[in-house]
Formats: sequence, C-alpha cells, structure tokens
Amino acid sequence: MTARAAVILAAGQGTRMKSATPKVLHKVGGRTLLDRMIDTVQATGCERIVVVVGTHSPEVRARVAERLGEAAVAVQDPPLGTGHAVLAAKGALAGFEGDVVITYADAPLLAPEDLEPLFALRAEGADIALMAFEPDEPLLYGRVIRGAQDEVLRIVEARDASPQETAVRCCNAGMMVAERGKLFGWLARVGDDNAKREYYLTDIVGLAVADGGRVRAHVAPEASVMGCDTPMQLAQAEAVFQQRRRARFLADGVAMQAPDTVHFSFDTEVAPGAAIEPFVVFAPGVRVETGAVIRAFSHLEGAVVRSGALIGPYARLRPGAEIGEEAHIGNFVEVKKVAVGKGAKANHLAYLGDGSVGAGANIGAGTIFCNYDGFDKWETHVGEGAFVGSNTALVAPVSVGAGAYTGSGSVITQDVAADALALERGPQAEKPGWAARFRQRKLAERANKKSAK
Repeated sequence: MTARAAVILAAGQGTRMKSATPKVLHKVGGRTLLDRMIDTVQATGCERIVVVVGTHSPEVRARVAERLGEAAVAVQDPPLGTGHAVLAAKGALAGFEGDVVITYADAPLLAPEDLEPLFALRAEGADIALMAFEPDEPLLYGRVIRGAQDEVLRIVEARDASPQETAVRCCNAGMMVAERGKLFGWLARVGDDNAKREYYLTDIVGLAVADGGRVRAHVAPEASVMGCDTPMQLAQAEAVFQQRRRARFLADGVAMQAPDTVHFSFDTEVAPGAAIEPFVVFAPGVRVETGAVIRAFSHLEGAVVRSGALIGPYARLRPGAEIGEEAHIGNFVEVKKVAVGKGAKANHLAYLGDGSVGAGANIGAGTIFCNYDGFDKWETHVGEGAFVGSNTALVAPVSVGAGAYTGSGSVITQDVAADALALERGPQAEKPGWAARFRQRKLAERANKKSAK
C-alpha cells in the first residue's frame, strides 16, 4: 500500500464561534474537534501527520505538540488562504514519499471510512481525489464542475462563480488526496487573482487538469463533512454524533427507554444486555458491563460499572469510581476514586471519596468519607460485610474492619477493628419543661413589641 500522510488545517481564526476557546478545541462527544480529526487520520494509517496552526492560538499549537510532538506543528503566518496553509506544511513533510490527505480540523463527524474512497481513487490512477457533497442548501460552498466523463474540471468558489456554475449542486467539501511531490508543485503555482486575494487550495484542480492530470471526486454524505464554525453548527454536529451513538448501542443490544435523552461520549463503552434509563449523561472514560442498570438522571465520568450493578437514579460517578458486580449506588450518592466491592450498597445520600468499600458492605444514608483536609486527600477503607450507620462521618485516613459496625451519627477518627462496634456520641442531656418555657418567653417578647408600637 502507498504510504500515507495527513495535513490537518487548524489555523482559522474561528471568530464566528464567539468564544475565548479556539474553535478546534471545542468538543463534540466530549472530544475536541482537533483530537477527533487526528484520531480519524491516524485510523486511516497515516504515518506522518502535520497540523497547520496560526500564531493567534498558542493553545492549539500546545495541544498538537502534546499529542504528536513539536515536529508535527506547521505555522501559517500570515493567513493567506487554504493553499498557503497547506504549503506551510511542506517542510514538515520533507523526505516523505506517498499520498497526502488534506483535511480540516473543524469537521468532527468525518470518519476513516469517509476518507478511504479518496485513497481508492488515487490507487485507480486519479492525480487528485477530492471529497464532494450535495448539501440541501449550497449557499457559499465552492462548486465542483465536472465534465462528460464525470471527471472534475475545476472548483469555483461561490463568490467567483457565474450564475450557471452557482446552479451546480455538487459542492467541494475541502478534503483531498494527492501525491506529495505533485501537490506541492501545483501549490507553488497557485496565484491570488480572486475576490479575497488569497491562495486557494482548490486552484490546484485546474492546474492539474491543465497539466493533463485526472481529478476525480467522491460524493460523501453531508453530515460526514459538516464543519463547525458557529455554536449552532457545533450543536448540530453534537446532535448527529449522539444520534449515531444511540443507534449503534441499540443495534448492539443496549436497552434504552428514551434514547434521545441519553448522551454519550466518544469513548463510552456499554456492553449488550445493559440498560440505560432516561436522562443519563456519560462523560468521557466510562465502561458499563452487561446486566448493569443505569437509572434515570445519573451522571458518569471516568468510571467502571461491573456486571449486574445498579446505579441511581440521581447518582454521580466521578473519575476513579469502580462499582463491583451487583453493587448498588443509589439516589444522590456520589462516588469518586473508590472501588466498591461486589454486592456492596450505598443506597442514598452519601459521599464516597478516595478509598474502598468491601464486598457486601452497607453504607448508611448520610455517610461521608471526609477525605480532604484543605491540602491533601486521604483514604477511607471499609471492609467486607461492614455496616456503616446512617449519618456517619469517616475522617480519613481511617479503616473500618471487615464485619464491623459504626453507630449512626458517629464521627469515626480511628481505625475500627473487624467485627467491632464503634460509637462516637456525646451523652444525651434532657431538661424537663424547657421547650414550654422557651415558647412562653418568646411569645411574651413578641406581644411586648406589638404593644410598644
């Protein structure tokens, strides 16, 4: 197979997003647009990836360097159009021999299978293989002008198109594949004789045709090439992503009563036979095993839910939560960085942070793992079969032994031995008649204030 490389264009200003966050660092499915595109080209087997960034977004450059290394960064300065942007990647691809795919970082729904037809067209002899689509509303998209044999003759930007060309419905999506040497040879000849005085990448199509080259187009679904320039488009892309994920999970055998209310992340794993009730949110890093039930209005992030576990309703699993088989995490229970053993239960109103809960243990309502002293986090460990009474505060670092009990309302600051009962309560004092005298005094005070007026 011919070697593959990718150039990802990420130097746009993104002003229409109206956000301090650079456009390509916004997220769809819990993953930045930039990372999603890097994932996509990596999945096609690209051995070299170059991301073209602008000087206005150091955060984008930092993310590229973190993900791919500094050698993967190319800087476009000043911004003079898409052709100029691709030309900025020439040095980073020095020594590479093979096909180069050009993509845009703001197309989060583009999948590896959408790009494979372009590589196939190249293998069939096309000098340039470009991606096209037929939108419901062509608006300002560049038109793909094809000849009698369906070969592409040129691409005309909307602002430069004649009325006849504007009527063409086949539009340029922007992605294309060409051999590296020819690509940069054509780019060196592109001029800026157009309405915006920019160097258009699309002009290489006309140059290739003039040289006797073949240009072919693959028409992709509109959703696959959707760009995200505005908050509205970002929301539309998120909606398509969620629709696809829900459909996949339903086809795999995941039960959902109201799938339109469930939100997934790019890496959510849910096994067949699991059930998800309405209004559940999966942030990144969640894996749910078969037979588990995620009840309504729960939020999960960075968590593992083992087979047969019951989560929620109104539960929150934070990063590091690992819920064992048949365990119960009930309403208004929050779990963070705690391994909950098989069959253990925390059915209501508890915070479990940093530590472990042994198999079969019971965590009473109102229990708190007091894990933070203002500077450091400390661990709490509850042994197998232990019973933590309601409204218990376990002040870490502390351990409750296997089979031990804590009395309700206790503040446990020392380790509890296995099978022991730990109580920490002050003696109850009672003052007979105090409440009646108190009410009488307060009513008299209120009456005196009214008479004084």
